[in-house]
Amino acid sequence: MTVDRRPALPAPLYALGSIASVQVGATVARQLFPFLGPTATVFVRVGFGALILLAIARPGLRRLSAAQWREVVPFGLIIAGMNLCFYQSIARIPLGIAVTIEFLGPLAVAIVGSRKALDFAWAGMAAAGVAILSLTGGSVTLLGVLFALGAAVGWASYIVLGQRVGRLVAGPDGLALALTVGGLALAPFGIAGAGARLLDLHNLGLGLVVAILSSAIPFSLEFAALRRLSSQVFGILMSLEPAMGAAAGFFFLGQRLSIRDLLAIALVSVASAGATLSARHV
Repeated sequence: MTVDRRPALPAPLYALGSIASVQVGATVARQLFPFLGPTATVFVRVGFGALILLAIARPGLRRLSAAQWREVVPFGLIIAGMNLCFYQSIARIPLGIAVTIEFLGPLAVAIVGSRKALDFAWAGMAAAGVAILSLTGGSVTLLGVLFALGAAVGWASYIVLGQRVGRLVAGPDGLALALTVGGLALAPFGIAGAGARLLDLHNLGLGLVVAILSSAIPFSLEFAALRRLSSQVFGILMSLEPAMGAAAGFFFLGQRLSIRDLLAIALVSVASAGATLSARHV
């Protein structure tokens, strides 16, 4: 008797699929802005994301200690602030530029504390890329850049706090509860900003799609990727996120970038990949 063995997907495709899903989710969210605005869109995305993860994890609220809640609550507020800054950013500047600037967050976490000259070179390369993007003009506004920098700070904080929550709370429970905290924190602003438009089925449907593409699918694919790849290879693949953001903005939102913009995005991506490889030899 022959056994039908389906070929397994190459491990890097899980990471690339996660990146693509997040960026496509951002383009769908951008389509919601005319109906709900960035703040209410963030609320719908985080709220639906929380409901999805709560249904999967089914965390026991009474099992968490006061010490665990002291980590989960700030983590949830960081998630809310990070996503709010990012959505406010892509409402004002092209997606690829916003993603590139936001990517300074994880890059800073990878480099901070290092005394290696090469890591300072990678940091300088990334800073040069962001400086080029900031001085582009035209479709790039100062407020949009500032919001993207706020998202970068949020992403760095998300990584640091996420590691603490991951050590204190088993499985996906911590993330599910943190998303719930973030959704509750965003609720007053989302409701005030969109009001009855939040009850429109079209808007809710798109919000659910955003939550699935930006939370549920990436979470599953990243988990699968981390089981199959080393952290260094995973980090290098994640360095493609700015380029993926630029591609998603071009294909789905019609956002064209100049050669200078693309060069700047490449500088940040190479800096991130280089910092990841450098960390491998620490």
